[in-house]
Amino acid sequence: MSLVKKFLKTKPECKVTFVLDKEACKDGSRVNLVGDFNEWDKEVTVLKKNKNGDYSVTLDLETGKDYHYRYLIDGEKWVNDWEADYYAPTEYNSENSVVRL
Repeated sequence: MSLVKKFLKTKPECKVTFVLDKEACKDGSRVNLVGDFNEWDKEVTVLKKNKNGDYSVTLDLETGKDYHYRYLIDGEKWVNDWEADYYAPTEYNSENSVVRL
């Protein structure tokens, strides 16, 4: 997995590419990115499967914020990002991945 940040010089935004490694979802067929930036909607942000088997999506996010997120595989299995900037505990006795911009 990787998390790639490209800060824009012309506006307070960052292009963030979220990548879920093929090993983390080897039996999965659909991966969604769910987090603060999409109001925790489990359907709206679908990752595309790359030729190498990884899944990825790029979002434009406002800088100066921390965004909590997780990956959802096949609508059932929650996975954290191994490359997150840090992890934050949740009220559900788990942790969210967090990207700091």
